[in-house]
Amino acid sequence: MSPTKPRITLLYFDGCPHWRLAEHRLGRALAEIGVSPDLIEKRRITTPREAEEAGFRGSPTIELNGRDPFEHEAGTIGMACRMYGTAAGREGAPALVDLVQALKEVQSP
Repeated sequence: MSPTKPRITLLYFDGCPHWRLAEHRLGRALAEIGVSPDLIEKRRITTPREAEEAGFRGSPTIELNGRDPFEHEAGTIGMACRMYGTAAGREGAPALVDLVQALKEVQSP
């Protein structure tokens, strides 16, 4: 039986440029595990109220099957740029290796 395809949502707001880096790395991570980057659903957050309703912890937020695999690094809910710890230091998107690992964990055989 082949692995199931994960639901992938990239939440962002226009005021933070980091989401484009996250989208790029997420696409590379998906290609690395043999899944089409076309599965990425982008969701633009436009208001503080929408951020609250979505549980949006900053841009970019990546959800895999409805769960934020990096929630331990998340700040408070709101319209802010989010930073991630990587081997290279704090960056505006998760490291490629961390994305690959998170994607592998949500794939079920």
